[in-house]
Amino acid sequence: MNNLLAFVVLWFGALTLHAATSTAEENAAAAAWAQSHVYANSERTAFSFTLGGKSSGALLRDWKRTDVTRALDAQRRERTLTWIDAATRIEVRLVSNEYVGFPVVEWTVWIKNTGNANSPLFESIQGLECTLAASGADAFSLHGIRGDTCVAESFRPWIRELKAGAHHTFSPPAKGGYASGKSSDGPDGWPYWNLQTPGGGMILAVGWPGQWEAKFERSEDGSLHVRAGQQLTHLVLKPGEEIRTPSTTLLFWQGDDIARAQNLWRSWYLAHVLPRIGGEPQPPTTQIQVGGSIATWGGVQAYLDAGIKPDILWRDAGSDSKSTWYPSAGPRKTEWLNTGTWIPDPVRYPEGFRPFSDKARANGMQFLLWFEPERVGDPGSWLGKNHPDWLLPGNSAGDVLNLGNTDALKWLIDHIDGMVKSEGLDWYREDLNGDGYGTAWRKADAPDRQGITENLHVQGHLAFWDELRRRNPSLRIDSCASGGRRNDLETMRRSVPLLRSDWSCMPFKDSPLQCEGNQSQTYGLSSWLPWQGAGVPFTHSYSVRSYYLTGFGMIIPGGWRKTAEDIAAVQKGYAECRRIAPIMLGDYFPLTPHSLDTTSWIAWQFYREDLGEGVVQAFRRPDAVSDTLSVKLRGLDPEKRYEIENLDGGKQVRTGAEFMRGHTITLSEKPSSALFLLRVLK
Repeated sequence: MNNLLAFVVLWFGALTLHAATSTAEENAAAAAWAQSHVYANSERTAFSFTLGGKSSGALLRDWKRTDVTRALDAQRRERTLTWIDAATRIEVRLVSNEYVGFPVVEWTVWIKNTGNANSPLFESIQGLECTLAASGADAFSLHGIRGDTCVAESFRPWIRELKAGAHHTFSPPAKGGYASGKSSDGPDGWPYWNLQTPGGGMILAVGWPGQWEAKFERSEDGSLHVRAGQQLTHLVLKPGEEIRTPSTTLLFWQGDDIARAQNLWRSWYLAHVLPRIGGEPQPPTTQIQVGGSIATWGGVQAYLDAGIKPDILWRDAGSDSKSTWYPSAGPRKTEWLNTGTWIPDPVRYPEGFRPFSDKARANGMQFLLWFEPERVGDPGSWLGKNHPDWLLPGNSAGDVLNLGNTDALKWLIDHIDGMVKSEGLDWYREDLNGDGYGTAWRKADAPDRQGITENLHVQGHLAFWDELRRRNPSLRIDSCASGGRRNDLETMRRSVPLLRSDWSCMPFKDSPLQCEGNQSQTYGLSSWLPWQGAGVPFTHSYSVRSYYLTGFGMIIPGGWRKTAEDIAAVQKGYAECRRIAPIMLGDYFPLTPHSLDTTSWIAWQFYREDLGEGVVQAFRRPDAVSDTLSVKLRGLDPEKRYEIENLDGGKQVRTGAEFMRGHTITLSEKPSSALFLLRVLK
């Protein structure tokens, strides 16, 4: 029995999970794949590159190889394979993680020049390269979702058949000399896929908060070639330099149930990706955004007086000339775009934020502050005036702070760490606006150094977050990049998306699909991210329920205390979401086909086996003709009895078998929604 398989079998079943668990056969299949592709001492490695015109497979077989394993904790083991070339002193390290009870294979490749001279030319460095053998008659299909583009169709699910001769390429937007640089941006920019093959499949995630690319190419003989890595690498390494590939995560599953496969992914994510504070995973949260009320506490007190006590008080960028929290006197008409001086405005906030954050914590709440350090929008800002040498030109909304510059990185770590401590921050929210970060990186590269600026910047950005969390163990990070455009797996290991898309919080007057778009986003994104958030700009129950997530807040334009009905609606929204959000960390089951059509219904279910509780949401859209929807619930014990409670009134008790055969939902009005709590009876 190989080491990985022995490790998996020894610990299988040791975890208590919220969601789906793997089988021993799935764990063994993952271990076997790792042994034959990742750890094999041959040309058949699961990564690739060329060096001086020679393939890595041909080179590595002649390099000195070492293999070291160590336990990270009771649930994880790290294995490091190292190859060293005696002639060039190039060192290649593959660092993998093995997980207890999960059929997951995961690795990152590091390449370092330990010699005294520039390396030969590296080209086409792929963190993943493998071929899956099959006959042309075998049916392969690829399941995924769209990336975020701040539209109703963000995170819309799709399926692509991989027939013989099929070629599919995915990346954040890149065309000509342009490259987005945001890891979950664009229609083809979501870096997670589920490859379904006969009898099972493989979920693949690329972790890279930059410009990645993945290709799925099926040959005429039926074999499938898969590659994924940083999109552009054509570079020499200087002495002492080290680069890395994107992380590659593979989860192997068996059977033909896509929902179960995605729930197995969710289970692993909750156990090993979702950030933890003090060993505890990030719980569901509620929030309110504070602007002018930050100085007077009046806006916050209004919520408290109404019986609404949010978990987070959120101070965002601001949107007009009087609402930014940092000094802003730059050339851009939209005031908050004039970034680059990261201190509280001494005129607007002479005492900074500490009095406010202290008061928030005294009232049992946390304080969040918005930053955007990578974009310098004001040439007259502190960064613009004092360190133009740290900036890369080319971004549409300003220059780019080069985090591959060690001096810039050290300053940023020390400065933001100082802000966390002096201002009493519980949450650090990081945004990334504008376009063409990848373009800015590429313009800084010499012809024989293409990809180096991006690689060092990505390393610097991840090191910044890691050090910030190390220095402040209770600090939480909220990821944002014009909404949900940087939510790759490396980012998700360190943060949660309190706002999954800017679409979520804006009442677009020209869009009739605002609520339906958010329903669609929950439907698609829940297969991949168990933890996600949104902000509601409405008070109608159909609308508010369209936004219930593990991260929830209400952002009502013009204020929410207009009428007694408004107050009651806000109270109800926070109360209902608080009740169901913990259940949303369990298994997820779509109950209807996906659709954005206003003539359709849409519905889904979450279920926590460990709690014996579930929630079902259903929406009759504005033009749906039928007033009933029949759904088959999932994940229940056929022999047990369950009570289902309609939060708008009414209860039923039936067996799990009966609920799984069908349950009819009736809504007489349109649009309208139904919210059901499901609980097992003892």
